[in-house]
Amino acid sequence: MTAPISKQDVAHVARLARLSLTDEELDQFTGQLGAVLDHARDVEALDTAGVPPTAHPLPIRNVYREDELEPALDRDEVLAQAPSVEDHKFRVPRILGEAP
Repeated sequence: MTAPISKQDVAHVARLARLSLTDEELDQFTGQLGAVLDHARDVEALDTAGVPPTAHPLPIRNVYREDELEPALDRDEVLAQAPSVEDHKFRVPRILGEAP
C-alpha cells in the first residue's frame, strides 16, 4: 500500500495556501493528513448498503414539554424573603438615571 499523501503533496498544498511550513511541520502534517485519509478509506470500505442516508444519527424530536399551569408561589411568602419591599413589590436600587 502506498502512503495516502506524500510530503511533496503537503508542501504543494501549503504553497497554494501561501503557508510557509518548516520540514518538521511538513512531516507532522503529512502524518496527520495521512491518518485522516486512512480513516476516510476505512469508512469508505464499510458496507452501508442497508443504511438509509441521514443527517443525524439519533431521531430528532421536540424537547419542549407542554405548557402546564402549576400553582404559583405565595406572594407574601416570597416577599418575606426579599431584603427590601415597597408597595407589595421588590424594592431594588436604581441603576439608570436620577430619581424623577
